Amino acid sequence: MVDGHLLVAFVVTTAVAMIVPGPDMLFVLGCGIRGGPRAGLLATCGVATSETIHVALAAAGLTALFVAVPTAFTVVRIVGAAYLIYLGVQAIRGRGKFDVAEDAGQVGIQGRQAYVRGCMTNLLNPKMVTFTIALLPQFINPALGHVWVQFAILGAILVAFEFLVDGTVGVLAGRIGSVLRRRRAVRRGLDVTAGGIFIGLGVRLAVDQ
Repeated sequence: MVDGHLLVAFVVTTAVAMIVPGPDMLFVLGCGIRGGPRAGLLATCGVATSETIHVALAAAGLTALFVAVPTAFTVVRIVGAAYLIYLGVQAIRGRGKFDVAEDAGQVGIQGRQAYVRGCMTNLLNPKMVTFTIALLPQFINPALGHVWVQFAILGAILVAFEFLVDGTVGVLAGRIGSVLRRRRAVRRGLDVTAGGIFIGLGVRLAVDQ
C-alpha cells in the first residue's frame, strides 16, 4: 500500500530531520534536565501525541487553511512563542516545578506536566504543522489508493523516530540531571538553563518568518 522507493526515501529523510537538533529535541532536553528521565520520556510522549494530530491534519489538508487565511499561521506562531517564553520564565523563577517525588513508579504531576507541556509546545508550533503537512504528501502515491493508510504508515514511522531520538535525549538528560539536582545550587542552575532553553525557543519561533 506504500511505494517501496518512496518509503525508503521517507525513512532516510525522517532520520536526518530527527537527528538534527530542533525545537522538540531542545524542549525534551530541558524537561529531562529539570524533571529527570521520566519527565524527558513523557515530554517525548506529549510531542509524539501532537505529531499524530499533525499527521491527521496533514491528511485532512490543513495547509489549505494557512493558504486561505495567512493570519492563522501568524496567530498560532505567536501563541506558541508566548507559551514557550512563559514556561521559560516560570522555570527561571522557580515556579511550576516538576516537584513530585520520583518514587513508587507512579506518574504524578511531574508526568502530567511534562506530557501536557510537550504536547502543547509541539501543537502550538506552526512550523511542526507545516513541516508535517509539507513532508508527508511528498511520499504519498495516490495511484496506489488507500491514501489514509499511506498517511497512517508514514505517520507511525515519524512517531517511532520521535520516540527513538528525542526519547533517548530526554532520558539521558534526565539521568545526568538527576545526579546534579541533589545539590541545591546546581539544581537552581539547571532550572535557569532549562528556562533559558525555553525562552530561546520562544523568541526564535516569534522572530522567524
